[in-house]
Amino acid sequence: MDMMKPLRAVAAAALLTVAAYAVSQDFRDGHPDTYTVKRGDTLWDISARFLKRPWLWPEIWQANPQIRNPHLIYPGDVISLAYLDRVVTPGPRTEAPITGVPLAEVEPFLKNLRVVDSFEQLPYVVGLEEDRLRATGGQVVYVKGLDGVQPGTRYAVVRPTVRYGRIDRTQCCDIMTKADLDFRGGRIAGTNLDPVSGVDPLWASLLVPRKGSEILGHELMQQGVGTISRGTVGGIEAATLVMDGFGREIRVGDRLIPVEAQPYDLQFFPHPPKAQFEYGRARVIAVADMLTAGGPRDVVALSVGARDGVDNGTVFSSWRVGETTADLVAKGGERDPTSVARADRVRLPDEFAGHLMVFRTFDKVSYALVMDSIRPTRLGYELKHPDAAY
Repeated sequence: MDMMKPLRAVAAAALLTVAAYAVSQDFRDGHPDTYTVKRGDTLWDISARFLKRPWLWPEIWQANPQIRNPHLIYPGDVISLAYLDRVVTPGPRTEAPITGVPLAEVEPFLKNLRVVDSFEQLPYVVGLEEDRLRATGGQVVYVKGLDGVQPGTRYAVVRPTVRYGRIDRTQCCDIMTKADLDFRGGRIAGTNLDPVSGVDPLWASLLVPRKGSEILGHELMQQGVGTISRGTVGGIEAATLVMDGFGREIRVGDRLIPVEAQPYDLQFFPHPPKAQFEYGRARVIAVADMLTAGGPRDVVALSVGARDGVDNGTVFSSWRVGETTADLVAKGGERDPTSVARADRVRLPDEFAGHLMVFRTFDKVSYALVMDSIRPTRLGYELKHPDAAY
């Protein structure tokens, strides 16, 4: 029997209740009657200043018939913050409309990460200048697999670092796997572990039946950008790539992909997820830079992506999953907690950590920025609607 079904039913009912009263409860106490939009304001800024739930700004402003497009609010507009008879007084249209969360505000914190289904077909670094073990900005690396490339072509050098996977169990909850990759992109033995417990998921799946498993993708971390100075000519089998003067170190085995002109959206409009996920399906599966916990403006990887309805600007709340602890008071006093049967254990509540906003979405995985928190967001934390009460 799935022990989490009653919990999911209660959570779903609570979420619907929250949504039903969201608009009427949004404004913070003591807000002014009006606010005049200023240059440099963003929708997130205004919402966070006056609303309890800033990600709900579209619903509130779209409910006002005077606002034809909530994405187009201009400096000089006077917004009434009274609950009834809200009116926007148009201001002078001499400047561009304000935006959601501009890229410039968050770009310094973003990591150049992406997720691909496979990378073995990509060109790779086969050697370094002067037979170095590592290369840095301004140095030369040699690349195999770029036959016919023209000088002047730009490439990003990326490193396969992690393979993400998921085991879909018949009972709660999915097991997320995270395997480290070696310099060739092969899985390092003994690292295909649940990032939360550190337990080999194959053992866990033997104890609890599973419906199937899948690879969510391979993470590529950008190391730097370079320009081809010489192709494969005159019998030379490797192209020459001159690295720009900044970036991470390069090693043999790193891969090449074309440079993306605009990898990020220019602005993000925060909004709740389009659907509620089954408990244990949407979780934090990694923290950038190989950390285990992240705070405001840290980047985290999520186990859901575009196929799950997640898009850029989606806001989640992150929660530490509640423990199932032995009731030693009712069952035997000083006993070894591991010897207490499941029926004599108590499910403790999940604990709220903070809010995350998705800024880059792939098919099965997405990346989010921690926007605010009261405690660090760690591997394995549950993702819920930003208004979730528990």
